[in-house]
Amino acid sequence: MADETAPTHATGLHVVGLPRKGLTEMFVAVPVRRGESLDGMFRRLRACLRQRPGAAILKESVFGAAQAAGRAARAKGRAGARPSAWPVTRVAEGAANGKPVAGVHVHAVQGVDVFPIRMGARVVGTVFEDAYARYCVLGDIRPDDAHLPAEEQARFTFEIMEAALLLAEMDFSHVVRTWLFLDKILTWYDQFNLVRTRFFSERGVYDRVVPASTGIGMGNSAGTAVVAEVIAIQPKDKRVRIESVPSPLQCPALKYGSSFSRAVEVTMPDHRRLMVSGTASIDLQGRTAHVGDVDAQVDLTMRVVGAILKSREMDWADVCRAVAYVKHAKDAPALARYCAARRLPALPVVTAKAEICREGLLFEIEVDAARGR
Repeated sequence: MADETAPTHATGLHVVGLPRKGLTEMFVAVPVRRGESLDGMFRRLRACLRQRPGAAILKESVFGAAQAAGRAARAKGRAGARPSAWPVTRVAEGAANGKPVAGVHVHAVQGVDVFPIRMGARVVGTVFEDAYARYCVLGDIRPDDAHLPAEEQARFTFEIMEAALLLAEMDFSHVVRTWLFLDKILTWYDQFNLVRTRFFSERGVYDRVVPASTGIGMGNSAGTAVVAEVIAIQPKDKRVRIESVPSPLQCPALKYGSSFSRAVEVTMPDHRRLMVSGTASIDLQGRTAHVGDVDAQVDLTMRVVGAILKSREMDWADVCRAVAYVKHAKDAPALARYCAARRLPALPVVTAKAEICREGLLFEIEVDAARGR
């Protein structure tokens, strides 16, 4: 469905445009080039956006070390961007040693008005609509007090999501996708899952579509235990369908206590969108597979995601956004090796170093895909 792609090997960034009725949605992936500063990366990003008049950023996700995230923010200001006009989530790379692998993902739209959601002095979201639905995109959702116990910070984060959605005249029933970046994830992921499960139970989420999600170990520039991003969709047309999609090669995450759908599909009259949750090397029984072998973990993970795409009559060519997470920076090339060996199309992917949610996991990937109807 993409109307344009700029391959990473040619330009250092990858743009996917999704033309829809009355608008074009855009996903821009900008991996940092070898030896490049984040300042230089942002100059390339701004040059790209200047070539698309009228493009409004919905959300910006910066993957890099904490110090680099601060430099990125300053580079934005020097580039003439309006840092208060959209939410910016800055996450620091995980606990492994090695040179950081960093980049930025931008979600933008052309052809419609975009309105900010403000909580205090911060913009935490954007809202737009088309003929079929209203959309709320949230970012940099985090608690105000970084000194609270991590579980309390997690609870506050979900409550802040809910408050931001209320400002958009939505509620948690409209949430289709979350990203949950947890600092020191391996020390409290079980407790986090209990907090999420309790919140979802209280809000009746299990009676509806459980959102797709990524839960990954990354710190953030504010020093809180968690920072989150959200996509919510409020249908205006009865033909809009939002459904959970199972994985043909993995058991439901709910089976082992993680409250997310393997994928969520949104069907509109003019297109279908598939949001595949963060996926790692976990087998049908919910066990970690191929401990210590990153290439085998990449192989299984990609086969799992490929099977989800195929189940919805999509393939890798339909992917419009991807983030890969590696525990060790030295393993960053593993995805490229896999894709080259199988001659997959160039993916709009940013690779970040992060702690995966289990000790033995070395690789995780999330993808969004879209296809016209």
